[in-house]
Amino acid sequence: MMNPSVKVFSGTGSQKLAEKIAQRFGTPLGKVNIQKFSDGEFQPVFLESIRGDYVFLIQSTFAPTENLMELLLMIDAAKRASANRIVAVIPYYGFARQDRKDKPRVAIGSKLIATLLQAAGADRIITMDLHAPQIQGFFDIPVDHLDSSAIFIPYIEQLQLENLTFAAPDVGSTNRVREIASYFNAEMVICDKHRKRANEIASMVVIGDVTNRDIVLIDDICDTGGTLAKSASLLIEKGARSVRAFCTHPVLSGKAYENIENSVLQELVVCDTIPLKQDSPKIKIISVADLFAIAIRNAYENKSITSLFVHSQLRGRDK
Repeated sequence: MMNPSVKVFSGTGSQKLAEKIAQRFGTPLGKVNIQKFSDGEFQPVFLESIRGDYVFLIQSTFAPTENLMELLLMIDAAKRASANRIVAVIPYYGFARQDRKDKPRVAIGSKLIATLLQAAGADRIITMDLHAPQIQGFFDIPVDHLDSSAIFIPYIEQLQLENLTFAAPDVGSTNRVREIASYFNAEMVICDKHRKRANEIASMVVIGDVTNRDIVLIDDICDTGGTLAKSASLLIEKGARSVRAFCTHPVLSGKAYENIENSVLQELVVCDTIPLKQDSPKIKIISVADLFAIAIRNAYENKSITSLFVHSQLRGRDK
């Protein structure tokens, strides 16, 4: 029996990234048309046969919610077109900050999205740096959860910082930051923040010594940039020599660009999981295309993706 062919398609929200991923994978991006009606309704149409194929649908589900709805409709269309397997490749998984019921009468948005993706017909999910890793447990299908540290670490290495220290911008980021700090055998500090409401910081303190240190802040999402700007300012006040930040998903809403450009950050390094709305002299983009291309190939060939993670590299160092 012949192996099914691989077809890679993109939603409108991730077109540029999908083109890079398809190129790295070695296949042309499949043809799909998003038909739009005058009232705003839309309908994805595959312009080529996918019967019996292994179909990868690339779409980050950042705002507006049309990106999510478009992905759901593409999954449904692929299922009804008799695709062999349907893999939703979601570089940025939106609504991931709604991962628990932390106050009365709220939705758990990330669980709802998982339910919708499965109900639409997805057989597998490939994503990166979920806001909360336990979101993988919301799915009853396989989830390949990629780690941006695989592409951030080489960049940090070439900086050759003398007194490298890693900082977590909040307590929730400590596990992610600790793993990278362990790779470099470097120290770690925590910027403990308290919020009164979303996107608004009431207070912040630094736990640890940063005197004369070159600080690298690590986080998964940069939304308004307020946390990063305040963290960087506080670290400099506490005696840090330099501060730069690495964030996987550049949501960058509200006054984010203004906050970053006016901050003491030397640079903000982000991935292209979400397209930037504008250029900024302080923002550098590193592409995740190679990482996702390898993950897609390994998923198709039923191979492990363990080598793409930092903990695998750490074990290799220990031998």
